[in-house]
Order: sequence, then C-alpha cells, then structure tokens
Amino acid sequence: MKFFPESAIQQLEFDKIKKLLEQHCRTEYARHRSLNLRIHTRIEFIQLALQQANEFKMLLLSGLYFPNDFTANISKELKLLAIPGASLSGEQFLLLRRLADNAGNIFRWFTVEVRQTYPGLSKVIENNYYEKNIKLLIDEVLDEAAVVKDKASEELAEIRMNLYRKRNDLRRVFDRIVQKLNKQGYLADIEESFMNGRRVLAVFAEQKRQVKGVLHSESDSRRTSFIEPEETTELNNEIFSLEYEEQKEVYRILRKLTQQLSIYAALLKSYHDISGEYDFIRASAKLAIDINGNFPQLQDRAHVNLINAYHPLLYVYNQNNNKPTIPVNLKLDNTNSILVISGPNAGGKTVTLKTAGLLQVMMQAGLLVSVSPDSEMGVFKQLMIHIGDTQSLEFELSTYSSHLKNMKHFIEQANGKTLFFIDELGSGSDPSLGGAFAEVIMEELAFKHAFGIVTTHYLNLKVMANKVKGIINGAMQFDEKKLLPLYKLQVGKPGSSYTFSIAERIGLDKKLISRARKLVDEDHFRLDKLLNRTEQDLQFIDHEKLQLQKLLKENEHLKKEMQQVLQKEKHRQEIEILQQQNKISQQKFDYLKDMERRLKAMVTEWRKAENKEEVVKMIQALLFTQKEKMQKEKHQKKLNEKFVEVGGDIKVGDKVKMKKNRQVGQVTELRGKKAIVQLGAIPITVSLQDLIVVNEKKPIENG
Repeated sequence: MKFFPESAIQQLEFDKIKKLLEQHCRTEYARHRSLNLRIHTRIEFIQLALQQANEFKMLLLSGLYFPNDFTANISKELKLLAIPGASLSGEQFLLLRRLADNAGNIFRWFTVEVRQTYPGLSKVIENNYYEKNIKLLIDEVLDEAAVVKDKASEELAEIRMNLYRKRNDLRRVFDRIVQKLNKQGYLADIEESFMNGRRVLAVFAEQKRQVKGVLHSESDSRRTSFIEPEETTELNNEIFSLEYEEQKEVYRILRKLTQQLSIYAALLKSYHDISGEYDFIRASAKLAIDINGNFPQLQDRAHVNLINAYHPLLYVYNQNNNKPTIPVNLKLDNTNSILVISGPNAGGKTVTLKTAGLLQVMMQAGLLVSVSPDSEMGVFKQLMIHIGDTQSLEFELSTYSSHLKNMKHFIEQANGKTLFFIDELGSGSDPSLGGAFAEVIMEELAFKHAFGIVTTHYLNLKVMANKVKGIINGAMQFDEKKLLPLYKLQVGKPGSSYTFSIAERIGLDKKLISRARKLVDEDHFRLDKLLNRTEQDLQFIDHEKLQLQKLLKENEHLKKEMQQVLQKEKHRQEIEILQQQNKISQQKFDYLKDMERRLKAMVTEWRKAENKEEVVKMIQALLFTQKEKMQKEKHQKKLNEKFVEVGGDIKVGDKVKMKKNRQVGQVTELRGKKAIVQLGAIPITVSLQDLIVVNEKKPIENG
C-alpha cells in the first residue's frame, strides 16, 4: 500500500497499535512481525490473516488450550546446526528437543475435526510434517539434565567406570590419611578442600613439613597450607587423565549428534517459525479482545461501511478509565464516495476521520478492527492524508502553500482505489478564496472516483455537498442547551459551527456577540441558524426513536414472558390430565390384582374341596357379579352425567329411574302402588317404591 506523506501511518497513530500488539508477543519472531507489519493490498492475504486472528480469538474466549509453549529464541543454534563440522552443547540440544516436542503437540492437536473447525489456523502447518526421529536421536544421547548418558558409547561407559573406581580408591586413601593426621593434630578445622580440581589437605602452617606431598596454596592469613598427599598424587593424575578422556569422548559424541541432526536443520527452522507464527496470531487475538476487534465482511473493491466503529486507542483509554466511547457509523461507496463533515470545534470531526483511516490500515495489515461484524470494508491501493499544520521552514512554505502542495499531489495521484483524509480543507487562506479552491479540489477528487473524508467549517462546501455527484454532507451533533458536543456523526445533512453558541458558553460579552452577528452576512447567518435548528430537531427525533425502540423491546420482553406463563400453565394442565389418567389406570390395576388374588384362592380351594361344583359356582358368581357390577357402574355414570335425582311424588308423565337396574323411563299410568313405565318401545309394571323421579340436566351455556 502506498502512503502520502510517508508520515501518514504515524499521523494515524498506527505505530501505537503495533506497540500494543508487541506487548502481547512472547517470542522474538512475533515481536519482529509486530513491529514490521506489512499493509497488504491483496484480499486473499488479508482474508487469511483476519480469519486466523478471529479463530484464535474464539479459542481464547472459549477457554480452550492451544499447545504452543515454546518461546525461546534459538535462531543462532539453528544456524550453527546447519554449519558442517559444528558441535552443539547438551543444553542447546535440549532446546532443540523442546522445540520438536512443541511441534509434535501442535501437529497432534490438529485432528481432522479440529482442522475443519479452524481451517485458518491449520494453514500454518500446511505442507509440513512432524519428525519424531529428532527426539529419539537426542534422547539416546542426553538425559533430562543435558548430561551425555553412559550408554551413548562403549568408550564413554568404560571411561566413566574407571573414573568411578579411581575416585573410590582416592576417597578410601584420602579418608585414611585424614584420620591419621587428625589424630596427630596436624589438620585445621576444615580438614580438606579442592585446589585446581585435586583433593588436598588443610594442614596447620607450622605442621606442613610433617606432611609429605605437593603444596598447592596457603590461606590469606598464612595459618593454613593446602597440601596434596604424595600417596594420592598418582591417583589424582590418573583421575585427571580419565576426566580429560571423558571430555574428549563427550565432545565426539555431541559432534556426531550434531551431524546426525543437521539433515533436519531446515525442518527445525520451520518448527521455530511455526511457533513464532502462532505466537503472533495469539497476540493479534489478544489485541482484538482489548480493542473489541471483530472480523468485518471483506469486499475486493473500494468500499467503506463502518457500523459501530470505535477508535481503538480511544476505546482502550476509555475502558481503562471507565468512560463510555461513542461509536461512529459511516458509509462510502460508488454512489457517495466523499463525506464532508462539519460541526463545532472539539466536536469529534478529526477523531472520526482518524478512526476511519486507522481502522482501514489495521484491517489491511490483517488485524481485527473495532467495528461490528456486519461492517463491510474494501481494499485500497493508496492512502493519502492531510492533518494539521504542515508548514515547512526548510522549503520556506507557508501553511497554506504547504496545504496546496499536498492537494496538488492528491489531485494528480488520486484514482478509484485511493482513500484520502483532509482535515480543515481550504483553511489558512481568505475564506472566500480558500473556499473556492476547496470546491475545485473536491470536485476533481469526486471526478476521479476517489474515496475520502473531508472536515470543514466553510459554508460553501456544505452547500456544494449533495449537489455534486458523489459528495454527501455529515455533521457532528451538538447539544445547544448544555453547549456540549455529543461526538455523534449524522450523515446526510451539514452541521452548524455553533460559533455564537460556543462564544456564549465561554462567557464572552453579549454586546460583543451581538455586534459580531451584525457583521455577518444575513443570508449566511440565517443558513447557519437553520442548520442549527435542523440539527436540534434531528437530535430530538433520534431521542424519540431511541425511546420508541426501548418501548418496543420492553413490549417484546413482556410478550415473551406471557408466552412463558401460558406454556407453564398448559404444561401444568397436561400434567393434571396425565395424573388423572394414571389414577384411573391404577384403580383398574388394583381391581385386577384383587381378582387375581381371589381366583388363586378359589383354585386352591377347588383342589382341596370334595364338592367341586360348589367351588365352580362361587367362581362363576364372582366373575359374573363383578362384570355385572362394572356394567351397572358404567351405566350409572352415564345416567348421572345426563339426569339428576329430584325425588318427590310420582305423577303420570314424570321421568323416573328404576333403583335396581338404574334405567330411566316415563310413567304412562298409575295403578295403586304400581306404575306403568315406558322403556323405549316396551311398557313394564314397576312398584312405586322402586322408582325415583329424575330431571334431565340442562346444558351449560358458553359465554
């Protein structure tokens, strides 16, 4: 990506973002990547970098462990490994083993399912493999303390066995001499020490001539002499010779191991890069969490559609100080490619401009950005910026001359893949003349289909926006009652500079303000006042809109709660029905159990009884009586549902129920103590005492 001027990235404070990223890095590889971020213009590179950071962010937020714990910088060791004839130390080999072990953990972590879930992260180890022979070769030679094992070679094992024996011999001889001289009172309190790797006696200076041997040294006070007894000199010489042989053999073994592993030098370097790359991706994900970074939708064209965008540095600062950050929403496309932002000073115009610029650079550097995931961001080939005073003493250019020089470059180099930012276009000159040049510059940039944001106080630029194709107005909102900026961008209309309102806020004499108003062109003043009023009305509408949305959310919440209550009540009723059904089923089950018990008892009685016929009659009576009883109960239940007993004297025409069989009929004739009852098509004679008057139940009316 091309930048103009060269300090554009510094002006957008991208270097501070890189510093924040570096603080999360644990490896030298990742730190170098962080401080030397490349701004890509090819969407496939950007897509992969954002995908990898987003996948690692999901890992961190879900609390899953990623097995990349190797953080040591072993670039020198890897270079040495590739040099013929070189030899690494035991400690260096252990670092290589840890690196290989780390790579093995990473390759094992990426199962088939994990590769499908995290395709971006799996790309890092694509076309690579894990070589277990590296660990095996090192483990054959070295133990966990980086010491060469005895079994590394037969020669080393023999040397160390001889060393062990000679040292034991030396210890026995030396201990015998110490006991002897101690009895004679020749030895000092410390008795013995080591000088130049040889075991010596600590003898009182006045007794040193009594002990035969080699004088190695004396104490600072000259009161103690350190003597190697002549009995141990030969043994010490032999041990010294064996130790030298041991060192030679260890060096030979390590050099051979270096040669064996040198064929894996390139593979080990790739493991080192993989570890560093995953550390860099982790740092990107950690930064994204800090700045509320997300993965926007990418477009392979010039396009900007920021939804709930935050300036990442301002967001971090406000988070640390428990302050809210106001998001910005803006859109630049082929129809409206240039946004002119107006409004009061210190209202957030420059911050909005820098937010869009910094987020664009971050996204094309492969970093997640502080926007809603629904945002759409395109790819630009060059970025131009003009912010603040660029007066040059070296070239004797005034502020406005420098401004025009930059605008000249903008016009000459801008195209449809250019994103530009101009703060206070046309400032530094006569308002009428500067405003005229500003109009021409904006028209030319719009003609070249460049994308950009311009901040201004010039009224003529506010008027020309929305009239010239591709240029739209935007305003930073201002609370006129409290005389405070709201830091909210309103796209589609110009904003007032609130010059006189701010003057009143700071307490300027009202007479001076009144005089100043009279000096302003009436049409100019009227237009500014109209913009002021329009903005306040829009703020009121926005406020009412927010209140309406809040009420709609509350209504939706109440609707959900009511649905939950209805579902609970329906569930309760279903449970009651099931309980009732279970109760009926239980009654049937109890009845059948009782019948089973009685039948078993009767079968037993039948086997014992001599008169089998009596028992059979009992069984028949039990079965048929119970069946008849059940039928009567069922019939009675139906009648009870249809008729109600009222009692009283029986008259012709009354509906009556027979007490024995529970049937209902109509009285057609009375004959003394008996009545003729019509049951369907059959008249029967029934005693009055066996009848009871009933009435048909009235159906319950709904509503």
